[in-house]
Amino acid sequence: MADKVQLSGLTQQEAARRLAQYGPNIIAAPTRRTLGRIARETLREPMFLLLLAAAALYLIFGDLAEGVFLSAGAMLSLALVVVQEARSERALQALNELAEPKARVLRDGIARTIAAQGIVPGDVVLIAEGTRVPADGILLEGDALEVDESALTGEAAASTKIPLESGEPHATEVEPGEPRSFALFASTLVLRGQGLVEITSTGTASRVGKIGNALHDIREQPTLVQRDIRWLVSRIGVAAIFFCLMVALAYGLIRHDWFQGALSGLTLAISLIPEEFPMVLVIFMAIGAWRLAQHKVLVRRSAVIETLGATTMLCVDKTGTITENRMALRRVWRAGAVHDMNDDLLAEPRVVIKAAQLASAVRPQDPMDIAVHTAAGPRDGSELVRSYPLRPEFLAVVQVWKNAQSDGLVYAAKGAPETILDLCHLDEDSRAEAESAIHAMAAAGMRVLGVATAQAKEDGLHPDEAHYDFEGLLGFEDPVRADVRAALDLARQARVSIAMITGDYAATALAVAREAGIDTNAGVLTGAEAENAPNISNVRVFARVMPEQKLSLVRRFQELGHVVAMTGDGVNDAPALAAADVGIAMGLRGTDVAREAADLILLDDRFASIVSGISLGRRIFVNLRRAMTYIAAIHIPVAALALLPLLLGLPPMLYPMHLVLLELIIDPLCSIVFEAEPSEADAMRQPPRRSDEPLFGSAQIALAVVQGLILLAGVLGLYAWLNHSGVSEGHARTAAFIALVSGHMSLAASMLMSKERGLIGAHRRMFWLILAAASGLLAMTLTVPAVIEIMRFAKPSSSELFGGLVIGLLCGGWYAARFVMTPRVTTSVSAAVSTRTSL
Repeated sequence: MADKVQLSGLTQQEAARRLAQYGPNIIAAPTRRTLGRIARETLREPMFLLLLAAAALYLIFGDLAEGVFLSAGAMLSLALVVVQEARSERALQALNELAEPKARVLRDGIARTIAAQGIVPGDVVLIAEGTRVPADGILLEGDALEVDESALTGEAAASTKIPLESGEPHATEVEPGEPRSFALFASTLVLRGQGLVEITSTGTASRVGKIGNALHDIREQPTLVQRDIRWLVSRIGVAAIFFCLMVALAYGLIRHDWFQGALSGLTLAISLIPEEFPMVLVIFMAIGAWRLAQHKVLVRRSAVIETLGATTMLCVDKTGTITENRMALRRVWRAGAVHDMNDDLLAEPRVVIKAAQLASAVRPQDPMDIAVHTAAGPRDGSELVRSYPLRPEFLAVVQVWKNAQSDGLVYAAKGAPETILDLCHLDEDSRAEAESAIHAMAAAGMRVLGVATAQAKEDGLHPDEAHYDFEGLLGFEDPVRADVRAALDLARQARVSIAMITGDYAATALAVAREAGIDTNAGVLTGAEAENAPNISNVRVFARVMPEQKLSLVRRFQELGHVVAMTGDGVNDAPALAAADVGIAMGLRGTDVAREAADLILLDDRFASIVSGISLGRRIFVNLRRAMTYIAAIHIPVAALALLPLLLGLPPMLYPMHLVLLELIIDPLCSIVFEAEPSEADAMRQPPRRSDEPLFGSAQIALAVVQGLILLAGVLGLYAWLNHSGVSEGHARTAAFIALVSGHMSLAASMLMSKERGLIGAHRRMFWLILAAASGLLAMTLTVPAVIEIMRFAKPSSSELFGGLVIGLLCGGWYAARFVMTPRVTTSVSAAVSTRTSL
């Protein structure tokens, strides 16, 4: 084992060699859906089973050409579904790569962040509170760790891990759960402390690999809406088979045509099943999650997409979200004197900085520790004895060092100013002077830390028992992100309130909130004050908030009727993230526990990305609702036209091959065109939807029924009139089918139109491509003699073609008239109203 002082990790070349030798640090590769698997799953859907049954019926008892055509059409429809599913699968794989666990390792003496699967035996890994141990290893140096090993032992009590003493043998097998051991195991969770771990076993050679645990696939369970839709489709499928049998029996017994009865029954069953619903849900959720990832928002649970657009209260952390999390030491206060870091520092302020360095991590990862090391320069030859990490009841870090100049020990403490002042037991005047300096630095927007030291002759004192001298105060600056103000303005227009919650000093929080543009009219409440405040509805700045107090704030805002999105990064933030309607973990500085509890992971920790996510969430929800309304609307005339002609004594209008042709038009419309629809220009100037507003509720059902019935009335009326006018069955069917297809396309066009956007423009390219393909497909069925015969059409006359197109365009496109009838609200008025809305 390498000397503790000179740990530098493996070289990149050696790590690559060992990766080839031992393999990646994975226990089981996540299963992926291949094209063959997607095709098999799709073939098990009721709609495709019915299509194949119809094709088999034609091939065995009917016309061979019609059977071949139906089979080819079914395979083409299957291919279209498989392509769309594969597209969503690629999106999910991209999300898998983004969500892959990371680890900090030492390579060539430099700390690097790599994918956890790239860790090899011999690597030196940096672990800290809230991270999962990526592989089995030995704690070389650092704090005494508290580790949750319940994943291996089943015991809730945490295990203590102590660094391996230099020269101590470690070949003996150590079991998980043993008290005060140095062995760490993959998948266990660090609850407290930080340190360096030398990896001994990876992948299937690790303890968790030996007992057969498999890594969980990132693929999620179906959401509530998906389960409801699948349940509905399966029940409709059962009903469709029942009606299929009834129609076949009735047709055979009354008309004595069992073959035609079987075809009519299958046609009705196929037309009844809205098989696009589950497909559209899967595709929208997968592609929507991929789109959010492009805006640095990683979706862990797709159900959150349904909630994101309804968010009314966004609770965000200050450090790293509102600010850049780029700490720089700007001011030092000692014995009543203020020293600016831009000036040449005298010996007095350097004493404070050096003391703070002794209370900072040896290999710093925290931004303020890094700033202290940068300002202090090289550390002296003192030897670290032990560390006492930050605790909820003691907001300071204490480190004990063996004094390089004497035989005694030095206790160095750094943390919240009030904790340090309490630790030093200052007299009233000295404390008042220090508190005045704290307020002045905080009011200037600085984050303030206190520093103290104590001398001891022998080891064994608890940090609270030492007699500390107050060394001084450090003031750090963390600039507000440049894009925060614009994002806040967008959130304000969207009627989303912003509350900043920080553990920082109240004056600092207020200064940063004012600079960022957050509402400070109601002042600031500390976490303790908020717990006792009768009303927090107007407060938007909270300071000195402990992680457990975040949970209380989330519930208080929810009681006020808000849909709450909460950001968090620490171990103790997990309950608040889980309780929030939308939990958002920080991707760059968040702990594994916070990420596992969250619904979203912010990959760049930027506030602007959260607002972009809300905007995209609204877009996905609106487009999904449009697509589902369209699917429901078009199934009404299709199902009715499969049944009503039989009840009215008319010849059958639709056969299975017609439904295949319609599927080739409907599937890409609802899964490609509607999904790619951009947001409305005023989407982020509208208030959030109600939290209890369903994705596909009574309003959408009513609209779909009206749209479907109007199209049905036009097509069925045309078909009945032509049949009673002495026109042949083929001509009547052709004209009615033209009306049905043009009605589908015009209905989709009218639902895509908005006050700001028509049908012309680059954003409509996909719609026009599908329209051109559908028109070409329809033209082929009307002009190619062999296809005309298979489809049981007749070459239409100009009047039949014109009549079918006009009726379809009127009965499907009438919905676009809503823009002519609705008064136009100008953007300037909307902007004026939005500006007056207070957050």
